[in-house]
Amino acid sequence: MVHIVLDAMGGDYAPIETIKGAVLALQEKEDLFIILAGHRDIIRIELDKYQFPENRISILHAEEIIDNEMQPALALRRKKDSSMVKAINAVRDGEASAVISAGNTGALLAGGLFILGRMQGIKRPALAAIVPTEKNGPAVLLDAGANMDAKVEHLVQFALLGKAYSRLVLGKNKCRLALLNVGTEVVKGNEQVKKAYKALEHMEEFVGNIEARDVTQGVADVIVCDGFTGNILLKGMEGLAEEIFFFLKKEIASSWRGNLGGMLLKPSFKNLQKHLNYSEYGGAPFLGINGLVIKAHGSSHAYAIKNAILRQAYSFIKRCCFTEMENYFTEDRENSLKGS
Repeated sequence: MVHIVLDAMGGDYAPIETIKGAVLALQEKEDLFIILAGHRDIIRIELDKYQFPENRISILHAEEIIDNEMQPALALRRKKDSSMVKAINAVRDGEASAVISAGNTGALLAGGLFILGRMQGIKRPALAAIVPTEKNGPAVLLDAGANMDAKVEHLVQFALLGKAYSRLVLGKNKCRLALLNVGTEVVKGNEQVKKAYKALEHMEEFVGNIEARDVTQGVADVIVCDGFTGNILLKGMEGLAEEIFFFLKKEIASSWRGNLGGMLLKPSFKNLQKHLNYSEYGGAPFLGINGLVIKAHGSSHAYAIKNAILRQAYSFIKRCCFTEMENYFTEDRENSLKGS
């Protein structure tokens, strides 16, 4: 049985959407057990709306909530009885194999670090986001927002973590590695990126610099950048996708020809929307923490929460363990040191 703990009170639409997402996930996997962390009475009111296997769900009572405005360190000190802290503690205590939260990103990262610790050899964990591509399946981009500033040695570790994740979770034997930059030429970029290029160029399967427009082309399986750059890129992609569908709907509704064409193309539009929608992957893991901590989008609805549970946490647990992740990371780090 796979045990996953969900911060039921974290996120813009919690607890209504988080609990609904948990129920949807339970309906798809018979070997899944979910622990809902949050206020018992509030959770019970929401659970009573659904039919679900009650022997595969439990409530971890928590009186407090960490909101998005709180400073991470302060939140952890003052909100020890919060749903997020109790959820992370459940992983530490072996009650669950993964924790998922759509709440305060900084607090979730800080909680993971302070409560679970780092993987051996890791200086800074990275948020690893899945990016859809035209070919070769999804790519992983990191850091997607955990570290606004990153040193060259951190970027190198992000690359190693990304390769391990791509192999073990995405099932890719070949992991082409790229550095996100303003141009493909070696001389392009700021000093940080130029130095990072020199540190990465000797790595096996390093394909060099790529530009933002290349990310979705499938030219790389692992894309490395600092959290400031990665977060802006991902949110820009989300906003562009939303605008495209907004204008398509507007144009289709503007004439009878548009409506007729829209009806014929509806299946294609649905497939495109599914391809571009962040909800399909549900969340992103903090790689480098000594435990599986997954950050769901703050505005996640039930569908995204369900996918964070199934396509991130459940899939990760089924395909690998942290010992394997550490082994891959250590092996690749030693090889990269020999190469340099």
